[in-house]
Amino acid sequence: MIVGVPKEIKEQEGRVGLLPSSARVLTSRGHTVLIQRNAGVGSGYPDEDYAKAGAEIVDSAEEIFKRADMIVKVKEPLPAEWPLLRKDQILFTYLHLAASKQLTEALLKSGVTGVAYETIQIGNRLPLLEPMSEIAGRMSVVMGAYYLAKHNGGTGVLLGGVPGVLPGRVVVLGGGTAGVNAARMATGLGADVTILEVDVERMRFLDITMDNAHTLYSSEAHLHDLMATTDLLIGAVLVPGAKAPKLITRAMLRKTKPGSVVVDIAIDQGGCAETSRPTTHLDPVYIEEGVTHYCVANMPAAYARTATQALTNITARYVELLADLGLEGACKKQPALVGGVNTRGGKLTIRAVAEAHGLPFEPAF
Repeated sequence: MIVGVPKEIKEQEGRVGLLPSSARVLTSRGHTVLIQRNAGVGSGYPDEDYAKAGAEIVDSAEEIFKRADMIVKVKEPLPAEWPLLRKDQILFTYLHLAASKQLTEALLKSGVTGVAYETIQIGNRLPLLEPMSEIAGRMSVVMGAYYLAKHNGGTGVLLGGVPGVLPGRVVVLGGGTAGVNAARMATGLGADVTILEVDVERMRFLDITMDNAHTLYSSEAHLHDLMATTDLLIGAVLVPGAKAPKLITRAMLRKTKPGSVVVDIAIDQGGCAETSRPTTHLDPVYIEEGVTHYCVANMPAAYARTATQALTNITARYVELLADLGLEGACKKQPALVGGVNTRGGKLTIRAVAEAHGLPFEPAF
């Protein structure tokens, strides 16, 4: 199989879909690996590393898309890449289709087989989403603490407090991978942390494993009660494959102190606050209802080397499986891959996205 890795073109996106070590494994098995020139530079992997691994360095994305049987990326294709996709080609990347009907329709029009990292599920886990959720969760507290500083428009509250002064209050909405990592960072700083969750068993687990964090059943009433005393609100809500529910209303935000901060990790799935809209690393925040909103849709790209290594630790084995066996063979050997197939031959093959956009759903196989 010919595996192509184009350079990411999303603003300030330095991650790359394949490491030189993975390229070496693929070429040793007889596959051809095409890497667009400078695709790995943002993560600290120069073209020379890929060339030594047996990959072919290609100048243009157009050539990559034209020649490759499978495209391996990090982020969803942008409009400039849509015309390059074609039928009988596998696109393996994060897609987050529920957040964009336009992208969904573009993939359906192209006929490409879109396999999304974020909808491959094993048991209750989303193993290809978890590493980025871990980074985004930890990063959310770093960014939140930064924007709470007075010179950044914040309340001037230090999350950890000092002797004789109470710490800041952090509310984490969602006790999944991103939420747990956010809570760990916040408790590590000494903040007063409350995690809102609806799964009672998950709350029991959090109560046992996170001695310094409180758990509270997630409801609209509880959120309203907390808002007046919250300094940093972190939205870490996830419904696999579906659009994020709008749990944080404008009315809730009006109760907060001016200068409070919201970090919406769920923004790549549409965001969990009514006031959220995607931002970039170059222009990461805006103010609504007196609250600073940090809604960067590709948060882990800020730490591109760590993020690339964490992501490819998990995705590489799936890339190898798809290259060795093709889509149907790989799905037979690893049935969880079926859940990752979002589009195939012009058909929308994931129910949650079909429901989000009011489009017809058909099984992948």
